[in-house]
Amino acid sequence: HGKDMAVILDLCREAGVRFRFAPREDLDRLCAGASHQGVAALLAAAPLADLGDRVDAGLAAPFPVVLALDQVQDTGNVGALARTLYALGGGGLVVPKHEAARLGPGAARASAGALSRLAVHKAVNLSRALDTFRERGYAVVCATDDPEAVDAFTAVFPLPMVLVLGNEDKGIRSCVAKRCDLKLRIPFLRDFDSLNVAQAGASLMGLAAAQGRN
Repeated sequence: HGKDMAVILDLCREAGVRFRFAPREDLDRLCAGASHQGVAALLAAAPLADLGDRVDAGLAAPFPVVLALDQVQDTGNVGALARTLYALGGGGLVVPKHEAARLGPGAARASAGALSRLAVHKAVNLSRALDTFRERGYAVVCATDDPEAVDAFTAVFPLPMVLVLGNEDKGIRSCVAKRCDLKLRIPFLRDFDSLNVAQAGASLMGLAAAQGRN
């Protein structure tokens, strides 16, 4: 309460921004320890776009790749992947509307600002969204640990493409995997479990970008 708060509330009313009062403990938790001085705002970390815009943007991007995240849960992974995709010139993200990481402050921080520059489409049905990309000339490529998958270091990356990355524990769902034209694996030269999804995605995007520039 006070003069400063009254000014903030008046501005919210003028701009049509919804607000509510909350206990300080709620703000502390929401801001994860950052100083909030009694006020916090919930912002969308990424602009949302319809599917057609993502298809067109991917085709027009310097690096014609759209990243599809199949129920990736960790906001840090989403942010790191967005950062790599944006830096390489990619065309945006597609994520499921449900059962996906929240594109909030954690993802925004991990992306170092990239999420605010990459439009995101939230798909009600990710499988159908992939069908739409295929109809527009995209190849659908996914990362997997299947030993029968193609070695990513010797693969020819088809562009334009949608690169599908799966959930941190379960990988890609079978209904999504059926839409993939090419399945890739990153071979290990040492006995090791797996790479983090953000590391695997960055590796595959780097290989694709290197091929695309040759």
